[in-house]
Formats: sequence, C-alpha cells, structure tokens
Amino acid sequence: MVFSQGVKRPMEMIFKRLSSPIGCRNSYSTWASRGRSICEAGDFRTVVSSNDAYPHHGFGMFLRRYAVEIPASEQMSLIKQLRERTSAPIKDVKSSLIDCNWDIEAAQKDLRKRGVVLASKKSSRTAAEGLLALVQNESKVAVIELNCETDFVARNEIFQYLALSLAKLALLVDSSSQQVSGAFPVRAEILEELKINLDHPKLSGEKTVQTAIAELAAIMGENVKLRRGFAMSAPSQGIISTYLHTSPQPGLGRIAGILSFEVEDKNASLDSLQRVGSELAMHVVAAKPLFLTRDHVSSDALENEREILKSQAESTGKPQMAIEKMVEGRLRKYYEEVVLMEQKFVVNDSLNVKTLLDNLSKEVGSPVKIGSFCRMEVGEGIQRLEASNEREPVAQSA
Repeated sequence: MVFSQGVKRPMEMIFKRLSSPIGCRNSYSTWASRGRSICEAGDFRTVVSSNDAYPHHGFGMFLRRYAVEIPASEQMSLIKQLRERTSAPIKDVKSSLIDCNWDIEAAQKDLRKRGVVLASKKSSRTAAEGLLALVQNESKVAVIELNCETDFVARNEIFQYLALSLAKLALLVDSSSQQVSGAFPVRAEILEELKINLDHPKLSGEKTVQTAIAELAAIMGENVKLRRGFAMSAPSQGIISTYLHTSPQPGLGRIAGILSFEVEDKNASLDSLQRVGSELAMHVVAAKPLFLTRDHVSSDALENEREILKSQAESTGKPQMAIEKMVEGRLRKYYEEVVLMEQKFVVNDSLNVKTLLDNLSKEVGSPVKIGSFCRMEVGEGIQRLEASNEREPVAQSA
C-alpha cells in the first residue's frame, strides 16, 4: 500500500500501536487490537480519494474510528441485560454484543436472526421431552403436546407460557365439522398456520404459531416441536372431567386423563358427577385403558392377543380342550386390563368401573354413562411417530 509523504509518519505511528496484519474478507488488510479484528467489529474504514479531494495528502487511508472502548463493568451490565431479554446462552450474548459494537438493540436483532437459523438446523433432532397443556371451558376441553429435547427446557417458564398459549388457541379451533360431542384431533399442521398474539417479555407480538415455536427454539437452543393436539366437546347433558399428572403448574403436566359423563336428567347433581369424574380421569391416567367397552375392542387387537395366549397355553403340553379353556380364561383377564368398564377402580379396587357408574346413577337419580375418554402422555410412541408420522392419543367414544 502506497502513502504520500504527508501522511507517512502519522500512519507509521498508528501501525506501531497495532499488532501484525491478519486477513480480512473486504480484500484489504486489517490489524488486531486487544485480540480483536477491527474489521470484524465494523470499526475499520478506508477512504481512498483523489488529490482533488485531499490536495495536501494525495491518496490516503484513514482510520475513522477505533473499536469502542467501554469499561468492563458496563460490558457485564450489557451482557446481563441482553441475557435477561433473550435467555440466550451467555457466550452467544457476548459474541453478538461484540459483533454489534456493544449496541444492545442491534445485538438483540442479531441474536434472533442467528437463533432462528440454528433452530432450523436442530429441527431433525429427537424431541421426546416436553409438556401437555390443557385448558377447558363449559363446552369443550383442549390439550396439546409441546416437545423439546430435555426436561430442563420443559421446566422453563417461557416454554410453559407458550404451551399454555397454544392450548388456549386449540380451544378456539372451530369444531363444527366434527361430531357434536366426543373426542377429535386438532392437527398440529393446522395450528401451526394460525396467528397467535403473545404477551411475554421474551416472546411477544402477533405471529404464526410456527414462527413462535421457531423463536422459542432459538431462545432455548433446542429442537422444539408442536406434536399434536386433541379436543373433546361436552355432551348436551353432562360434564367433562380432567386430571393432569406431574403438574408443575395448573394446566400443565406430563400425562392427561379426560372423560365425559352423559346423564339423562338435566337436573342431576353436578357435584356428584364432578367428584366421580375427577376420580375416573385420574383412573384413566393410572390404569391406561385402551377401549371403553368390550364391543370397542378391535378384531385385530383381539385376534393378536388370542394368538399370543394360545401359543403360551400350548407350551404347557396340555390337551387341546384344556388349552381352549385357558385361552378363554386369560382373555377375560385381558379385558379387565384394557377395557375401561371392566377395570378395577384404582381408588377402590373392590369394585370395577361399571359398578362405580351403577352406584353413581343411583346417587344422582338418573342413568350416567361415559361418553368419551382420552389418555395422553408426553413422548409416547415417539419413535413410531418419526417412522410413520401417524400417532394419535388413546381415545374412545361410546
């Protein structure tokens, strides 16, 4: 690089104060100051002008400003402020502040852009942790599953805020095309296209659900995924009862049990229905029923179980007649394990659910039956989902 005589000595003095040259993407050399590239910090400027513009200096290069020097205490304050605003990792916060010359607003935008890009790269990673969020009103209940990679993120209040917000949105999804009462899915791809208005210090404004999830993933540094949603409409005469297991706060949990009670007399005592309904929702979580009644057991499930029991009975070497009796006896046990109406009531195992409902009907003075039930658990069948993308929660309607 050539300099005129008029600027040679001042520029030599500048060069002596800087370290040796390093490469820069702007096709000219730059110098490191205090371990940082001035070019990288955006503080290095060159001006090459004609003799007409600078008659006394000819061609020249001028350093218009150096890297911003701010006290270490102020640096720590800015790092803390940006960390509180974004919840991004400290190393990323500091890196963005340095790259943006300690401009906190510019650094916040930089972090957001950088985080969304990184989040998209993490979208293929398995997210089997997370939470269920459940909300309900007088006519409907909705539950969604929001997944992440670690339980640590699931405990974060931003993650929990978004999960509850998504459940509230799912509750508003029009179900007019669905059955009047009963259980139905609210598909994740439908929810992701909807707009949501968020009011959290670190996640705010109106945006699509898909964008909100991407921003949350950027903040958390993990893959975050809306896996599924599910809703149940209340019967015209009856109630919906719910139970959440492992609940860090109201409306959130890792396992959900939901069921609806239908009662013939609209004047029946709702207090009794609610009490038993809450207990049965907890029963659904604990006992893991697959079917509401024997009639709901699919022929495939029954045939598969029969084949397994037959193979086990044949291994005993007993006569064929004895084997058939063994199979039928074990099938009755199978019904007691997977059919809700046949199961022993977890609160009082001296009676089954069918007997419980008979007793409830006598108490309220009107026949009571279970209309629908649903059981969901965080991460259940996650590998199967990745393979087939077809996995729904256990749900049964009468």
